[in-house]
Amino acid sequence: MDLLYESIGNLVKAALAEDVGPGDVTSLACLEPKPLKAAIVAKSEGILSGLKPLLLVFEIVDSANVVRPLVRDGEPFIKGQTVVEIDGFNQTILTAERTALNFLAHLSGIATLTGRFVEKVAGAARVIDTRKTTPGWRHLEKMAVVHGGGENHRLGLYDMVLIKDNHIASAGSVSEAVRLTKEFLASADFRLQFGARAEDIEIEVEITYQEQLTQAIESGAHRLLLDNQTLDSLKELVSIARKLNPAVKLEASGNVSLETVADIARTGVDYISIGALTHSAPACDFSLQVVE
Repeated sequence: MDLLYESIGNLVKAALAEDVGPGDVTSLACLEPKPLKAAIVAKSEGILSGLKPLLLVFEIVDSANVVRPLVRDGEPFIKGQTVVEIDGFNQTILTAERTALNFLAHLSGIATLTGRFVEKVAGAARVIDTRKTTPGWRHLEKMAVVHGGGENHRLGLYDMVLIKDNHIASAGSVSEAVRLTKEFLASADFRLQFGARAEDIEIEVEITYQEQLTQAIESGAHRLLLDNQTLDSLKELVSIARKLNPAVKLEASGNVSLETVADIARTGVDYISIGALTHSAPACDFSLQVVE
């Protein structure tokens, strides 16, 4: 099964179990079942994300619900705009309401914040996410980054090598860490466990200072993570890297904000990774309103 759809299914079922439990006592107690038309209306502006889990919430609660998105994932919306219309029954629509809105608000918040960063860099670099995601939500949150115009970094620890400071300290040096990595990727153990070829795995190395950068490039790293650099040091490291190997990909990270991201992009890096896209995005605001 596709990892995204598996993630959506697991999360939606868990969220409904958490919120609904054995039943929506309020709706069952005070409402006689009858047809209901409702709309989900934006109370803020942004970029939409989260339709897949929203649709599944309404479907699981009551397969008779007919949900019509008026705005697609990745499209902008404005305050007061109806983004979804729903035809169904009063009890089940109200039972599904909060869980559906929680998915839409959180994921649209990520897409919206990502879109703001993408707009700031104006194509000078590519905005990417990190592994700083809500446990269990990674595939959905990374989907929302894409809806906002960003790109995904590695999905997990299994699909890319990222040699960070603690790996370097344990291995003894950047050169030794890369050497050991290449040795493992060429092994039968790697092919058996990961089912991949060495040439399909990108090797990235976190760089703090120039000597590490030189070692990483000479060792054959494909990508360098220039972490927590000042603008001046970032410019210097980019210049050195381009002279040593123009093809090496450069990624800037650390303390990136909407105020600083444009200046970082102008240093010449290829990527800017931003943990805040997924761990600090403010939720968008939506409400479900009865139409008739």
